[in-house]
Amino acid sequence: MKPSMPHGSNVVPFTGRFHHDSPWVRLAVETDNLSILYSNKHRKSEKYYSMKILCWALQEDGTITAVVPWMNTISDCHKLNDEYYGKWQGYYDPCTESLFDDPPEHKMLELNSAADYFGGPNGDPKAIVQEIPDTIGTHVMLNSNSQDHLILTDVLSWRLYGDGRLEAMIIDEELVEETPILTGSACLYPASENPEFRYFFQHHIANQIKSEDPEALAAIALLLDR
Repeated sequence: MKPSMPHGSNVVPFTGRFHHDSPWVRLAVETDNLSILYSNKHRKSEKYYSMKILCWALQEDGTITAVVPWMNTISDCHKLNDEYYGKWQGYYDPCTESLFDDPPEHKMLELNSAADYFGGPNGDPKAIVQEIPDTIGTHVMLNSNSQDHLILTDVLSWRLYGDGRLEAMIIDEELVEETPILTGSACLYPASENPEFRYFFQHHIANQIKSEDPEALAAIALLLDR
């Protein structure tokens, strides 16, 4: 059955939670529109596809890599290694149309300097080490079984905790007391704590879903059948 949606709504009628296995130490927001490139055999094409980078992250072992929201988790780009759902192929600068394999030197300097100054996570899962805004328009999909539909909502920020995990923060509308809603607001909570959380979507995909694009809705149907 094809999903349908009321005009102008961000709800798609239709009948996971996070897990984080990367001990991140420090984050640096990507501000120059750099992307990752990935391949996808589902589309039966030799082309590469781009995805905007959310941030760069320093790991406990000193590795620095780009981080992207992917399917139902937030991932180090090097871990995208599925030939059918997405395999990382490198970094891409759309301004110069150049490809490269290593993080930019200025981001490595920024992350290492910040880690030296602020220190790393203290192991406390409740301690907030860092919170960055979402600058790439990430959405989460919530599967509202009680109302038999899927809900799209914006990710407002990303919060790094003392145990090294990274959480997407979404808005609890019942707790909103003032606007604009900023990082650190009391009305934000981790998407992983919502039992209805299903997937992340890039903003252009979310907009296609909201406009009832047939291909986007068909892709959702395939995801929900997994």
